[in-house]
Amino acid sequence: MLHLVLYTPEKAGNVGNVARTCAVLGAHLHLIRPYGFHLQDREFRRAVMDYLSGVTLHEHASWTHFQASLPAGAHVTAFSTRATHIHTTAPVSRGMYLLFGPESRGLPDWLLSGLQAARIPQPAGGRSLNLSVAAGIAAYEAARRLEGW
Repeated sequence: MLHLVLYTPEKAGNVGNVARTCAVLGAHLHLIRPYGFHLQDREFRRAVMDYLSGVTLHEHASWTHFQASLPAGAHVTAFSTRATHIHTTAPVSRGMYLLFGPESRGLPDWLLSGLQAARIPQPAGGRSLNLSVAAGIAAYEAARRLEGW
């Protein structure tokens, strides 16, 4: 099982789309406050559609609370455009946590410094991929490698 973790997400629609990805993969979704929206937001409900009942959702008051919830030996991979390793070469393991930052600024340096980090290549350039697209790419690559698809 995978865990997708969104650190201080800002856009309801992106989180709804990530929730749908979690539902179809059987992954858990972790949201770390503060959010830039409410879970009752119309945009979130529209994006998640009727998939929310299939999502195991964990809400955390802060990064510290999230860290305290991790089981011993948990494997967390942070995704950042500033990482040097490509996501297809990052180690994967059952129960791993895939961490993504807020849409407008990504993960802060203080958080990245203590974690294994990976990036998704963007050969034609650009600042970054959409959060829900990046989470989908990373989650499906990890699932593919774990399940041998």
